[in-house]
Amino acid sequence: MTENSIETTLGTPAKFLPGIGSLRAEKLAKIGLRTAGDLLFCFPRSYEFPAPPARVDQLREGQSASLVGTIVDAEIVSRTPGKSIFGAVVQNDSGAVRIVFFNQPFRAEQITFDRRVMISGEPKLNGLRWEFVHPKVTLLEDDGEIKKPRILPIYPLTEGVKQNEMRHYVSAAIDGLCETLTEVLPVDLRDQATAALRAAEIDLRLPLPDICTAVRSIHWPADQNDLTAARTRLVFQELLVMQLALAMRRRKLTTDLRSTPLPASAMLDARIINRFPFELTGDQKAAMKDVGRDMGRQFPMNRLLQGDVGSGKTVVAIYAMMLAVGHSHQAVLMAPTEVLARQHFQTLTRMLADSRVRIGLLCGSLTAAERRETLRKTASGEIDLLVGTQALLYGIEFKNLGLCVIDEQHKFGVRQRVQLRSGGVDPHYLVMSATPIPRSVAMTIFGDVDLTTLREKPPGRGSVNTYLGRDEWRDRWWTFVKKQLDEGRQAFIVAPRVSAQASPTQDDVDVPDEDSATDEDVSSVETVYEELRTGTLAKYQVGLLHGRLSSEEKRAVMEAFADGETDVLVSTTVIEVGIDVPNATVMTILGAQRFGLAQLHQLRGRVSRGTHAGHVCVFTDGEQSPEEFERLKVLESTSDGFELAEADFKMRGPGDVFGSRQSGMPPLRIADLMNDIDVLQVARDIAQQTIDEDPELSDPKWDALKKQLMRRYGKRLDLGDVA
Repeated sequence: MTENSIETTLGTPAKFLPGIGSLRAEKLAKIGLRTAGDLLFCFPRSYEFPAPPARVDQLREGQSASLVGTIVDAEIVSRTPGKSIFGAVVQNDSGAVRIVFFNQPFRAEQITFDRRVMISGEPKLNGLRWEFVHPKVTLLEDDGEIKKPRILPIYPLTEGVKQNEMRHYVSAAIDGLCETLTEVLPVDLRDQATAALRAAEIDLRLPLPDICTAVRSIHWPADQNDLTAARTRLVFQELLVMQLALAMRRRKLTTDLRSTPLPASAMLDARIINRFPFELTGDQKAAMKDVGRDMGRQFPMNRLLQGDVGSGKTVVAIYAMMLAVGHSHQAVLMAPTEVLARQHFQTLTRMLADSRVRIGLLCGSLTAAERRETLRKTASGEIDLLVGTQALLYGIEFKNLGLCVIDEQHKFGVRQRVQLRSGGVDPHYLVMSATPIPRSVAMTIFGDVDLTTLREKPPGRGSVNTYLGRDEWRDRWWTFVKKQLDEGRQAFIVAPRVSAQASPTQDDVDVPDEDSATDEDVSSVETVYEELRTGTLAKYQVGLLHGRLSSEEKRAVMEAFADGETDVLVSTTVIEVGIDVPNATVMTILGAQRFGLAQLHQLRGRVSRGTHAGHVCVFTDGEQSPEEFERLKVLESTSDGFELAEADFKMRGPGDVFGSRQSGMPPLRIADLMNDIDVLQVARDIAQQTIDEDPELSDPKWDALKKQLMRRYGKRLDLGDVA
């Protein structure tokens, strides 16, 4: 089959585009460029901007510059076979410079005497004369018109493909496909978006262009304004499609699903709040008001409760569960690990000890008989509150489930979170996260849920002091730790992770958590445990906790630590989430460069949960890279989880912070959630307005946009019934 024997479409194999062929197509496939469409939408990663024309007396060594002039001298010198030097002098009214090319004899035919040219490159002083070695040369028209040199796209490359070749391949895709692209944004919508983006103080000098113009200009912009308009158009379109899908999802949850209203009456609200033996913060009261309002509606609450470590999210969750039970409905609380599930179970049992609320526990370590009995009581309604792990997802039947609470929601895949909605019931749905979510992520990955934020800390909590340790401080630090232990406090020691990455995750299987420790991780924590138990901390009771222990062993270790029988707990990150031992006031984190910033903050949240001040020291293994040092300095300088979340997001990106597979959302092709937050807000506002006016996008003008929406997000967000 020849290049010209088929019509180019988005799905045309790259090898059939001019100049590519089978061999180069194999090389392009290594970076995911397999079709003409892949090349068309392989947007430049950066651009090479030509320097503006300068005068000779404005040239500076090492600073790129362009110069327009006339060739007044040119010669080629061949000293040995295959070796040549071509030199020419370019002159204008500000002076003259010399240009030099090595082993490029063809230049003599291009750059001829009396020819007007523009040269671009980095000048160097050679004696008293400026010299450009291998500059870019643009031949100007004979009429003397100065044509502005082009902005050059810079694409990702693979071995065996040069930048000029990649530009040629992409240009071939543009020529073959650009005019066939379907416009999905009507003119009036583009005009509306242009006005809104400018009102948001986005520097948009030109209106948003049509799709063909935008695609051509993103690859080969005429100038910076042209590039800005093209990129903004494509970013806006990508974010608008996402926000329309999320807006449709939000509406679907409020119109298609039905839940039993479980309102917070004044009497029921007072009865629940009076059970808390402490003063609620203003944020907790506001969150409970949100929850009470949501649960009083005829469609499911779908609320995300985020708050910094120690902000009291569990109290809000207990309020919601008691609200369900107060209306004779059941509630479930799912935690990511059995350690945390058991802790929630103990907390609820303690707080509701003198009530008639019946609490059950369902987790992997139960015997078959215990599991059967728990399932029977749940199905018959003899259990009001059920606490557990992923075990809640399989083979369970409720009598009248009213509320699902999921703790640390980002540790579960999307399908796992939705699983609790199955079985013919639509309970209210509350998810909690102690990992504060950057605003842009909240509007995308969690854009179909309502958001409540807890920022206040309950009164009486101790402060946390964080130190970035140095090797020479280790002896002094261990002396401080022992002093704390001698005063009756307890300590955590977190061993470094050996493996740099967790196992791959899938939405339809259990998402690995800290329980899934590798053999190397276990070896690491056991080594640290033995060294401390027999050395530095030999006079203290030291416990060991990691993911390879059995559930019964984990429970025994945690109970010993919580009861004060153990002074020191050496652990992997299994303690990261929710472990609450108020007497633990000091933490040592080893190999800190192996942990993410948010994870380090989560670990830090395990201390100062009582009235005493907490102290955390993070040590790294070996030399720190500048990036690692910057990240750890941020941890040292602030205890605000929201500031840290934004910093972590900027350093690692949303894919690393949350994981695209866990979020269930496809990766963005051109939009940047860190830098395009203003465009995202405009897209969200316009999307919501559009869905409010036309919930099903039934107007024919939306046909193309709706097809693109369904193709990209329909299955992921369960929008099939609005296709």
